[in-house]
Amino acid sequence: MVKLAGAISDVVVAEYGTEEFLRRLSDPFWFQALSCVLGFDWHSSGTTTVTCGALKEALKKSDELAVAGGKGRTSRGAPADIESWSGAHISSVDTQSKLVYASKMSAKVDSAALQDGHHLYHHSFVFDSKGNWTVIQQGMNGDTGFARRYHWHSKDISGFVDEPHTAILGTKVKGVLDMTSHRSVGSRAVSVDLVNDGVDKLRRQVTTVARGQSTLPEWSGEKVVRLSMPKSINWNVLRQVYEFHPTSYEEFLSLRGVGPSTVRALALIGELVYGVEPSWRDPVKFSFTVGGKDGVPYPVDRNAMDRSIQVLREGVEEAKLGRSDKLEAVRRLRKFVPEDIQVR
Repeated sequence: MVKLAGAISDVVVAEYGTEEFLRRLSDPFWFQALSCVLGFDWHSSGTTTVTCGALKEALKKSDELAVAGGKGRTSRGAPADIESWSGAHISSVDTQSKLVYASKMSAKVDSAALQDGHHLYHHSFVFDSKGNWTVIQQGMNGDTGFARRYHWHSKDISGFVDEPHTAILGTKVKGVLDMTSHRSVGSRAVSVDLVNDGVDKLRRQVTTVARGQSTLPEWSGEKVVRLSMPKSINWNVLRQVYEFHPTSYEEFLSLRGVGPSTVRALALIGELVYGVEPSWRDPVKFSFTVGGKDGVPYPVDRNAMDRSIQVLREGVEEAKLGRSDKLEAVRRLRKFVPEDIQVR
């Protein structure tokens, strides 16, 4: 899998460049197809971790691309991985800092701003020497046992807190607080105002909501909305946030110590006290309807994989020398495949 992942990466980069390769990784269908080509026939949570792991190993010696982070504890090492590779391949300190920030913020958003019951345990940050990047991260729902995958791409976002995902894959769940939804613009603004008003006022409002009050529309015959305040709120963090005085929701979210409880408390206060409702809709866009851990993996034809690796490697090497016959043959083979069908 590592060898074939390296060969495919080399061909795509040679043909289209690193930016296009990163864009393709951010496409959930292309990523899933890559996983299957590499020999992973289960459409399960392992697809993400194994494919990203193979890519990280395959690109270890690349001067154009790198993969930071990974599964479990390895995911926490993403900033260090980025700094290590960037130090040798990226001269701009500003670009290095932006890459580390993108890694940290994408993880922060999907663990705090998007509260869908899936706890992140995998974070892969793929980037090039020009500062382009893609994030592929995954969370697990402890109650259902189902995973959810999040795709990001640097060219598809204007900020980290307003509809930043390229795609989210998983099974829909109820009761999702999505502060990244465009419908949560007002709630984000109110949250920033609340922390800037001071801790004492905020504490009184938290106490009011914690009593179990319902929203005002209930009294006019509309739907009943019961708002439950988080069990614990870090008041020291909120005090530090107040002293910092953030000017935007992204700046607020980026501050150390701001987590799911703080985000949720502010969103609930904004809804009950000020009538500004955040989005409670699950933003998941795609779900795989077949496949799973059935314990019967499809036998991998190792000889066919080895031949494919050899053809691709030789094609790339010859292209570097000005002889691109084999890559031209691969292009001609593409003509026999039906045109891609765009699915929205």
